Amino acid sequence: MTRRRILGLFSWIALLVFAVMLGVVYLVLSLDHQTAHYFDRLLQTVLAAPLIAYLGVAAIVVAGIASLVISVDLRMQQNQMSKRLTLLAVGQYEAPLLAKQKQATTTLGPEIATTLETLRQKMIRLQREIQRYSNVPVRVSGESKEEILEQERHRLARELHDSVSQQLFAAMMMLSALSSVVTQQDPDSTYLSQLSTIESVINEAQAEMRALLLHLRPTNLEGKSLKDGIISLLKELQTKIKIEINWNLEDVHLDAAVEDNLFRIVQELLSNTLRHAKAKSLEVYLKQVDQNVILRVVDDGVGFDVKTANENGSYGLQNIQERATSIGGTAKVISFKNQGTSIEVRVPVTKDVGK
Repeated sequence: MTRRRILGLFSWIALLVFAVMLGVVYLVLSLDHQTAHYFDRLLQTVLAAPLIAYLGVAAIVVAGIASLVISVDLRMQQNQMSKRLTLLAVGQYEAPLLAKQKQATTTLGPEIATTLETLRQKMIRLQREIQRYSNVPVRVSGESKEEILEQERHRLARELHDSVSQQLFAAMMMLSALSSVVTQQDPDSTYLSQLSTIESVINEAQAEMRALLLHLRPTNLEGKSLKDGIISLLKELQTKIKIEINWNLEDVHLDAAVEDNLFRIVQELLSNTLRHAKAKSLEVYLKQVDQNVILRVVDDGVGFDVKTANENGSYGLQNIQERATSIGGTAKVISFKNQGTSIEVRVPVTKDVGK
């Protein structure tokens, strides 16, 4: 029997005792007049108040205490339920609180505790199935989808580097030479401001091109660990733009497809930083906390309105969310204008459970 049922039973017993007392009083008063007169005097001698009033107050107090305790118990039950459901919703299936089955049975009752545990095990199995499925390549005409995308990325990167990137570089060199000539011939020429504007546009185009080339890098780790792959990306980013980068990366080990997706998420985030953030510093963290691998990328750039970006269907954010979901994880984005951006991806490291 649960604590709530015991308290409810106690409250009903208190009210029953009060009803019995009232019945006894009624029977006594219904006797002969002499006994009724004597009992009436007895009621008036107890602290100048009828005894029946004290009986009623006592019963009300007992019922009130029982109701208060039941209310507190219900609140505790609600809090426990809310905490456990929240942990399940964010994918922390191995959290210590969820493992406390005895506490759940005591607080929530055996039926609810068993249902929550069954739900937890089903979600763990679903998580493992999602990760296994992500390891299975999708084949089209004998080639996997990943191989086709990889070949196309290499082709686009090669063509962009050999044509557009080289042309932009040549245009910048010619523009610099032209600016030098104009400055020497006429330092006060009105053309200098126009040349400066053109130079700014070409610089932005080069930054976009560098971001695209970074984005078109290989989509998998190519035999590297996740830690080494991320460090390689960060060092490459430092060669493309002037930015202070700090990282704290643990050597975590996950399924190959999970690591490839996390690597691709970092690649996407770095590409966005290069193109849009205008950040001066960047921090990247990768660590395992309990049964979760956490990837966090923080910059001090211009930031953006997350709500507006979601409503407008931002491709970058949507892509990150989809990749996190595809490996059974979650992505949380926090950003404010002119205050930078923080993106955290959390992937549960679940253990196989019995079917």
